Amino acid sequence: MEDEFGEGYARVLASSLVLTAVGGRTAVEALKAGQNPRTVWLAVCEMQDVPPERRLGKDRPLKD
Repeated sequence: MEDEFGEGYARVLASSLVLTAVGGRTAVEALKAGQNPRTVWLAVCEMQDVPPERRLGKDRPLKD
C-alpha cells in the first residue's frame, strides 16, 4: 500500500476505508481476521480505482 499511496495515506486507508469485498471491514481488521493479504489488497485497489497495471506493485530487483 505504501508504494501506491505513500506511507501516511496508506496507514489512513488501512485503518479507515471500509471494504465491502472483505465483509465490511477495514484492511487492518480484515488482515487480523485472517483474510488473505492479496484479497485485501485487491479490495483496496477496487475501492480506490487503482489501475490493473499498478496492482502488482513496483518492480524490484531480485535478491540473490
